[in-house]
Amino acid sequence: MSGCCDNNCSIDVLRERQRGTLYMVLGINAVMFLVIAAGALYANSTALLADSLDNLGDALTYGLSLYAVSRGAAVKAKVALFKGGLIVLAACVVAAQIVYKLAVPSVPLFELMSVFSLLGLAANSLCLFLLWRHRHEDVNMSSVWECSRNDIASNLSVFVAAGAVWFTGSGWADILVAMGLVWLLMRSAMRVIASAMAELHAAPTAISGKGTSQPPDPNRRARTGDRPIDPSRP
Repeated sequence: MSGCCDNNCSIDVLRERQRGTLYMVLGINAVMFLVIAAGALYANSTALLADSLDNLGDALTYGLSLYAVSRGAAVKAKVALFKGGLIVLAACVVAAQIVYKLAVPSVPLFELMSVFSLLGLAANSLCLFLLWRHRHEDVNMSSVWECSRNDIASNLSVFVAAGAVWFTGSGWADILVAMGLVWLLMRSAMRVIASAMAELHAAPTAISGKGTSQPPDPNRRARTGDRPIDPSRP
């Protein structure tokens, strides 16, 4: 006889598979945040800094997703809502850096921008490949997939910015790409938050409708022809 029903066993297998993937992408993004952040500070690139903060946000996101894997739909939705807040925070940090760059103009090192953006692209492509099969499983993994897809766009944008800085000899390309990344982050945050809010609204309905019993119908016996039970009879 099996130790668990087929449905419970399949859910356990799914959760273990999700945990394994999340541990891998968490490690990749934590390392890449340190590497790209160091490169961004040395290269004086706002776009590259946005890229590194994206990796930091993803590392935090994956850690929260690990917590939510074995939780219910409501907890997963709340975690996804928090992830959306983290994405908004990252967008605000990059926006502040853009304002600083406008006040204090500088030209970043395009060589470092291109090298580190390609390193990030390779790492995030691996993460996207690992998360591909989980993208439609639940709101928790769907929000993780959203973050990883944004990373690919960020890396490509920084690489294009590096080429534009080299071609023009100006830091405006770096600023314009950073602005585009702020828009991308905010758009992603709104999508994650909207999905999480929809799940939160649906969760109470699912919980309240589960395991509830209907009140007794006084006309049931009249409709079905059942006779009242006499408690005195054996």
